[in-house]
Amino acid sequence: MAKRILLVDDEPLIIKGLKFSLEQDGYETDAAADGEEALAKFREGSYDLVLLDVMLPKLSGIEVCQAIRETSETPIIMLTAKGEDMDKILGLEFGADDYMTKPFNILEVKARIKTILRRAGAAKDMARMEISAKDLLINISSRTATVRGENVSLTSKEFDLLRFLMTNPGRAYSREELLDELWGRDYLAEAGSQKEQEKRIRTVDVHVRRLREKIEKDDTHPEYILTQWGVGYYFAQ
Repeated sequence: MAKRILLVDDEPLIIKGLKFSLEQDGYETDAAADGEEALAKFREGSYDLVLLDVMLPKLSGIEVCQAIRETSETPIIMLTAKGEDMDKILGLEFGADDYMTKPFNILEVKARIKTILRRAGAAKDMARMEISAKDLLINISSRTATVRGENVSLTSKEFDLLRFLMTNPGRAYSREELLDELWGRDYLAEAGSQKEQEKRIRTVDVHVRRLREKIEKDDTHPEYILTQWGVGYYFAQ
């Protein structure tokens, strides 16, 4: 069965180009020109991935992303015409799986879509599995987490980070290694300047800090996600 992609952008030429190229590759596509239409179509239909512009009429792409994440783990790729690093971090913090900056290369878009759909498919195929440590429990199948018996709301990337560290306890991973594992090998390489690379590396610190705030009794003295100075982060054994 063909994968269905919801394209959300208020620029008709971008939608037209994406639809043509993606349908040539066998995908089924649907389109929305504003945030409200995007949410309505998402709730009424069934999609395997959402390609979502940040700057939209009526509701922003960030607001749409947040609303989708309240009920669904459908992969989301954010599109932004802005170059500010904060927009990119916010897009990922609110549950997006990836982002791309306009103008983009359609071949790169298709490569990102293929990679994310492959990961999503592998996750769906994974048998129901739970991992626990002390008072922390995560369910890989349902992508849920509980701490001291209470449900914890995690973004997609926060859960992926926690799952990765929990399944590899005791080993410290550098921020660069975590970027490669969770955002893909091209995420850091495509940054270009040293300054931009440093900003992207700090994205890991942002996610670790947010995750500690949610799962630790005292995030200033963590017991789960620890820091090995000069190396990186690791999950306590």
